[in-house]
Amino acid sequence: MNRDLRDAGHSSPSRRARSLRRLKWSAITVMVAAAAGCAAIGLGSFSEPIVRLRDVQITGLGLQGGSVDVRLSVYNPNKFKLDAIKMTYKVDIDSIPLGDGELGDRFIVQSRDSSEVRLPVRFTYAGLGAAGQSLLKAGTLNYRVRGDFTVNTPLGNYTRPYNQTGRYSTVRGNGR
Repeated sequence: MNRDLRDAGHSSPSRRARSLRRLKWSAITVMVAAAAGCAAIGLGSFSEPIVRLRDVQITGLGLQGGSVDVRLSVYNPNKFKLDAIKMTYKVDIDSIPLGDGELGDRFIVQSRDSSEVRLPVRFTYAGLGAAGQSLLKAGTLNYRVRGDFTVNTPLGNYTRPYNQTGRYSTVRGNGR
């Protein structure tokens, strides 16, 4: 009887340990589920940045080709800042590949704001004949810029694509 009275008010050490373990695992499960839910919500509310060609400046010419700096305007339509830690890119002029590469410099675009990004692009003369003729005749070029942004968030790094087309005019000096 003495033992029954002791056990009635208190659980045994092993029962208490099992209860604490269950509580600990339940809390971990809830935190993991909450983090996964936040990540899914965050990605679901992410809008693709708007990338526009602003300018192209020749930085070097050689026998086989040259290099240009492509200036892009990156607009962030989201309600949060874009903390980009990497950007890959491919630039086409009138559907002819101009060049591609990777920008490893971190840049930040504030919420609903724009930032200018300079991309170094190496090219060969072989594919640019038609694009050059179009620029000389009409003063405009169709372009396509595509690639991926790797964005740093409190929940980890996420890579999201972008793909923009437009027309570049030498008369106005900017893309549409």
